[in-house]
Amino acid sequence: MPTPRRGEVWLIDFGMAGKTRPALVVSGAFGDQDRALITVIPHTTSLRGSAFEVAVPVSFLKPGAFVVQGVTTFPSIRALRRLGALPPEAFGFMDYCAAFGNSKAGGDVGRSASPRVRGVDLW
Repeated sequence: MPTPRRGEVWLIDFGMAGKTRPALVVSGAFGDQDRALITVIPHTTSLRGSAFEVAVPVSFLKPGAFVVQGVTTFPSIRALRRLGALPPEAFGFMDYCAAFGNSKAGGDVGRSASPRVRGVDLW
């Protein structure tokens, strides 16, 4: 099975309570001497109205948002299937929101309108 790469969205087994759901891989590549771990941000379709929910509309996901407060690390064996990859500009925005929340980026909760990074619309 291929190794999940930074910026890709995979179907991840979150365990008994978390079920299987899409998640964005945010960790870098690991080598043979490293632990086979990936760090991910889960995607949800059950929005709560949090500033840490970042909507990124892509064709391979149901409408919803990535929950940047839910950053989790799993063994890479929990990555079941690659769903797609975020465009580089959207991934950069996700990195920013993981650090500061969507409200600091000028976004509204659960918003799917186009945020701007360096004067460029992301979507």
